[in-house]
Amino acid sequence: MIKGNPVGRIGSLVGDSGPERVLIAASFVNRVGNGLFNAAAALYFTLIVGLPAAQVGGALTIAGVVGLCAGVPGGHFADRRGARTIMMVALVVQAVSMAALVLVESWTMLTVVATVDQIAAAVGGAAWGALVARVGRDRPARFRAKLRTFVNLGVVLGTVGAGLALAVGTRGAYVALILGNAASFALCGALLLLLPRYPVLPAPPQERRLLAFRDRPYLVFTVLYGAMGLQYPVVSLLLPIWIAEHTEAPRWTVAALFAVNSAFCVLLQTRIGSRIETPHDGGRAFRTAGLLFLVSCPLMALAGYTPVWAAAALVLAAVFVHSLGEVWESSAGYALGFGLAPEHAQGQYQGLLGLGFSAGQALAPAILTTVVLGLGATGWLLLALCFAALGAAGPSVARWGLRTRPQPAVAVEVTS
Repeated sequence: MIKGNPVGRIGSLVGDSGPERVLIAASFVNRVGNGLFNAAAALYFTLIVGLPAAQVGGALTIAGVVGLCAGVPGGHFADRRGARTIMMVALVVQAVSMAALVLVESWTMLTVVATVDQIAAAVGGAAWGALVARVGRDRPARFRAKLRTFVNLGVVLGTVGAGLALAVGTRGAYVALILGNAASFALCGALLLLLPRYPVLPAPPQERRLLAFRDRPYLVFTVLYGAMGLQYPVVSLLLPIWIAEHTEAPRWTVAALFAVNSAFCVLLQTRIGSRIETPHDGGRAFRTAGLLFLVSCPLMALAGYTPVWAAAALVLAAVFVHSLGEVWESSAGYALGFGLAPEHAQGQYQGLLGLGFSAGQALAPAILTTVVLGLGATGWLLLALCFAALGAAGPSVARWGLRTRPQPAVAVEVTS
């Protein structure tokens, strides 16, 4: 006999309230679409449309750079006009621009459409951050951990779907992936209609516009967070190249490492992330992540100097440790990124944090493929020490940030 309410237990697994479940579902749908498109984008434009790889890379780089500039002002607009409204508008723009990609036949058109998409993505990302802050106010750490769990799961499922379409290899299969991503934006926007219309939080009188750029502790954390973000392409870019060119590990190890990384991030995010609630917790978690990367990177390097099966075992062990670091790092980013931001300015602060992260991701390929691969094992050790140093700064930045936050007024009883 089954006791209790199984439906309620499943609902609690997804979210603790109706708005939480809605935002988790919307984010999951969106990330499934992202997984469908991201794995196939470059191949579609080069193999199907016939554009040179250099032109595709140039168009996407221009779009990404322009998009970087839109996050903070877009987030400020979301703070003043309502995060749900701005995010829905951004999703509609992304749905239209994504669908328009199937009509692209030239470099110019690709650049224009991709730039519109990236501007909308930056604005929507900042508004999404503000919306997360409003929806998960009761138990924010638990909600954000569940949200990231389902985001990771969505990307995995979308990537699997993309792999099946890529195996077919026809224009129709690629077009289906692009239109599937466009449909995910539209469905995500429709789901947001189920959220309450949260009132705009008033800003303090005479507060300067774009406050985030004047918040030195938050700026420093943004730099640290962007630099620590190099850990993501370590698994997706650097390690596959290292396995292929410098180790005796079999090629299937590359697929296995993606599976291990995704599985552990999905399984451990809620268990670990729900305990990291305050900025103090975030600072310590950031340090823990750095120490885990300090262990994982040398293990990856050592795989290049061992026999075949030992190399495979070392790579899988390294990815397991690295995945733990990823969970701690992402949880720290949530705790500090949201915890140090004023409630009335979450949009512009999340836009600033997204700017730092995106800048780091843009620089990562050049840094990892030239410096780390160029120096071999020494490069891996330097990367490990860099991660550890970045993590070690986490607790100090958290304390600095909390010292400079406005303190709540304390009522004083006056007796006669």
